[in-house]
Amino acid sequence: MGNRTSFSGRRAASGIGLIELMVALVLGLLITGAAISVFVSNRQTYRATENLGRVQESSRVAFELMARDVREAAGFPCARNLPLANVLENPTASWFTNWGDGVFGVDGAFALDNPANRVANTDAIELKSGESNGVTVTDHVPASAQFKVNTVNHDLNDGDIVMVCDYRQAAIVQVTNAQPGTNETVVHNPSGASTSPGNCTKGLGVPVSCTANGTPYTYGPNSTIVKLKSARWYIGTNPNGNRALYRQVMRRSGVAAVSVSEEVTEGVSNMQITYLLPGGASYVAAGGVGARWNEVLAARIELTLDSPEAVGVDGNVLQRTLVHTVTLRNRNS
Repeated sequence: MGNRTSFSGRRAASGIGLIELMVALVLGLLITGAAISVFVSNRQTYRATENLGRVQESSRVAFELMARDVREAAGFPCARNLPLANVLENPTASWFTNWGDGVFGVDGAFALDNPANRVANTDAIELKSGESNGVTVTDHVPASAQFKVNTVNHDLNDGDIVMVCDYRQAAIVQVTNAQPGTNETVVHNPSGASTSPGNCTKGLGVPVSCTANGTPYTYGPNSTIVKLKSARWYIGTNPNGNRALYRQVMRRSGVAAVSVSEEVTEGVSNMQITYLLPGGASYVAAGGVGARWNEVLAARIELTLDSPEAVGVDGNVLQRTLVHTVTLRNRNS
């Protein structure tokens, strides 16, 4: 009886054998490996989804902002195809003072002020229009180059480039003296060094004569003055060495009009733009528009966007090509 009790105690106190331990370790490794595999797979899926979301966000920003400029191109407050007097000094010397067709595209380099960081073999577009809000002229005195406007809160400053128009003609001129908030008088004298590029004459009539008084023209009450805006859209290389969508704009710097490039969104590696002309069966590249830029009705913008990280097949970036067609509102109304 005593022997049986001793044998049972020894069997109860025995530990796990080597075989059981090895089996447990192998099972543990299998479970750990499976868990790691699931984690890595989920992490890769998350990264791919996150990068695809970034691509979609970049495309929304790019198309939304760019479409605004395209829709408003060639838009001016009075009427289309008015005779135009551009009295700026040497207006063809800068892209943002050479007002003509409202829209202009290139397959290669711009003839004037081509951005230094622009990527070769990508398209670019130049868009010009008047701002939607302006002020009303109450009186114009050509001899003293002065406009009276309907409010002291006109937001016109020295150096602003503006368009004044009625339903017979329009003129592009630089403001040489204005005091927003305190005075309703807006002056457009021949300015010399007081503004840049300055005005070559007081006269705002057609044809332009760059003499002291120029070609006379008086804008009557209810004429309109609006600020002008110029914008170029192109693909450039940013300071990080990555491709991005850029917007080059005209701005006032003190009393001078200058050109400034702004990065809009990173990851846009290519842009191709085609244009629709009246009666055209299909969209054509910039080279096919020729001298008919004043007839362009719409632009078809194709953007290629790359993901921030290389999370695609074989370690490549995710890439999407998206197309957006924008109608020029002022050519289709």
